Amino acid sequence: MEFILELVVSVLIVLGGLFALIGSFGMVKLPDLLTRLHAPTKATTLGVGGALIASMVFFAGLEGRLSIHEVLITAFLFLTAPISAHFIAKAHLHEHPELCEDLPETGRALGWSTFERLPDNDEPEEEDPRRASHH
Repeated sequence: MEFILELVVSVLIVLGGLFALIGSFGMVKLPDLLTRLHAPTKATTLGVGGALIASMVFFAGLEGRLSIHEVLITAFLFLTAPISAHFIAKAHLHEHPELCEDLPETGRALGWSTFERLPDNDEPEEEDPRRASHH
């Protein structure tokens, strides 16, 4: 039984290390900030998650109880990584508004970034016929 526990922990650590390596390689090799942002938020997060799951499995097998520390760290990491990446991407678009020209249309009155003005709405709103009958 101990051999299986060590095998599972080893596989999780190796997989986590591979994801961390791929994420680190992406940080160095990808050309600009918006593409480089995917490496730490996707691959490296999975790498750290693999190491944390390996730690949970090891201590659960060794002590016979689940350690809540790793669960909390994993939850915090998986919640904060996409939020921080979103904020970094938004800040980058604010800093470089010329990048917005290459983005596809959103299908909304507002574009991709919040610094664009609201559309001018000089036309009076048409009254809803269902609401007009109640007045």
